[in-house]
Amino acid sequence: MQVVGYRTGARADAEPALVLASRGEVEREPLTPGRKLSYTLGDRHCAGATDGDEHLPCAAPEAPYCELHDSTWICAKCTGTCLKREMDCHTEHAVYLAAFAPSTFKVGVTGRSDPTVRLREQGADRGAIVGRVADGRIARELEAEIAAATPLPDSVRVATKVEGMGLGVDEGAWERLLEGFDVETTHEFEYGLGLDAAPIPDTFATGTVVGTKGRVLVVERSGGRFAVDMRSLVGYELEPGAGTRALQSDLGSFG
Repeated sequence: MQVVGYRTGARADAEPALVLASRGEVEREPLTPGRKLSYTLGDRHCAGATDGDEHLPCAAPEAPYCELHDSTWICAKCTGTCLKREMDCHTEHAVYLAAFAPSTFKVGVTGRSDPTVRLREQGADRGAIVGRVADGRIARELEAEIAAATPLPDSVRVATKVEGMGLGVDEGAWERLLEGFDVETTHEFEYGLGLDAAPIPDTFATGTVVGTKGRVLVVERSGGRFAVDMRSLVGYELEPGAGTRALQSDLGSFG
């Protein structure tokens, strides 16, 4: 059994899950709070490709994907000059600002009809829609203009997001940022993790699920809480049974 993908559960009609494949068939391991995971990580190699409920395996050593199966979204690199043979993002796009506790902010664009889905996919704590334009080209141009005129990046590292988990957003800094934009709507997001400190980053698939925030899975194990970037699991073969390697203890567990 191999981890071949993950779902963040950002949409209201979907739940977070690891996507697993075995003998060409795809199944999901739900990541609902309270669920117990009990897997040991084995070898890691390319996750291959999935098509609905079918999986095409790949033995290439590159992980999570080899060059043949890497499906990196080319639009993520676009700045308004289309990198495809023909521009196909003709639907309305939204330009947004996102906040990650305590004070990391970014600019981004999305073609989703509900921009909050994209914000939740990224694990944002706050979001603001600052523009709606006719297509993706215009949106990317506007995003690039905002990034050039401000210190706002268009991406935030997962490690930075984990460091801020358990903290609140610097509301003053967020409000000052918004003053420079024509804000359509603002949004606040809760993920139900109940953290009072940042979880410890690690990579494993054993423990009790606390919840997810974007692509970060929070699990409780050995008295501590840990943050697992679900992308870091993609490509691993899973063996039934809890992993037994020693973990860095959660300092908060020592009363």
